[in-house]
Amino acid sequence: MILTFSTADVSPGRNAVFENLQIPADTAVPEQTESLYATAAELLADTVLPHGVLAEISKSDFETVYRGEGRNDPSSPVADIFVRADHLALFVVTLGERTGQAIARCFETKDYALACVVDAMASAAADQTAELAQRRYGEMLHDRGWSPRSGAALRYSPGYCGWDVTGQKKLFRYLRPEQIGVTLTDSCLMQPLKSVSGVIIAGPRQIHRFPLTYPVCSRCETRSCRERLRALSAG
Repeated sequence: MILTFSTADVSPGRNAVFENLQIPADTAVPEQTESLYATAAELLADTVLPHGVLAEISKSDFETVYRGEGRNDPSSPVADIFVRADHLALFVVTLGERTGQAIARCFETKDYALACVVDAMASAAADQTAELAQRRYGEMLHDRGWSPRSGAALRYSPGYCGWDVTGQKKLFRYLRPEQIGVTLTDSCLMQPLKSVSGVIIAGPRQIHRFPLTYPVCSRCETRSCRERLRALSAG
C-alpha cells in the first residue's frame, strides 16, 4: 500500500532536531541559531513531500529477505525477534527529492550553517515519517483484531541490530520502492537520501525487550533502542 503523510505530521520536534546537532535538549541557544532554525523550518516545509510504501510479508519470505547476502551478525536481535512475531511488514518512506536538493544548494552556496540545520531537521523528519508508518501499520492491525494493548509494532532497519546494510538489496527487490521514487545505489545508499527502510515487527511486547548483550550492541553508536525499551517497560 502507498502511504501519504501531511507536512505538519512529519514536522520534527525541536529537541529531536537539536539532538541531531548535538545540542542538549531544552538548551537556550543564541539568537543567530534561532534564526537558522526558523529558516530551516520554512525551507523544509516548502520542499518536503513525505510518502512511502508498505507491504506485509510472511515469516518465511522475510527470512529470505533478512538473510540477504549472508553478512548479518551470527547472533542478532532482529533474527531472534521476527521468528516470534504475529505480523511483519516491509516499508520504505521518504521526504522526496526536493528536500535533498535544497540541502545540496545550501552547501553549494557555502551556507554551511543553514545546510547543517536543515540536514539535521530533515533527518529528524525522515525518522518521524518512519514512526508514522509504524503507527499506521499498528492501527491497521488493530482494525483487523490485533491488540496493541498487549502487543507492540516496532521497526528495525538494515544497518542496525545485526542486520547488515546489504539487506537493503533483497528488501528493495521484494518491496520495489522505485514505484515511489526511491532507488538503491551499489553501496546500498538510498536515493533520495532522506529515506528510511526496514521491517515493522508486530507481536507481544516482550519479544522486543531484548537484552543489550548481543555483540552488535557493544558496537552500536546510536543506542536508540534504549529509549524504545524504556517506553515498552513503562507501557
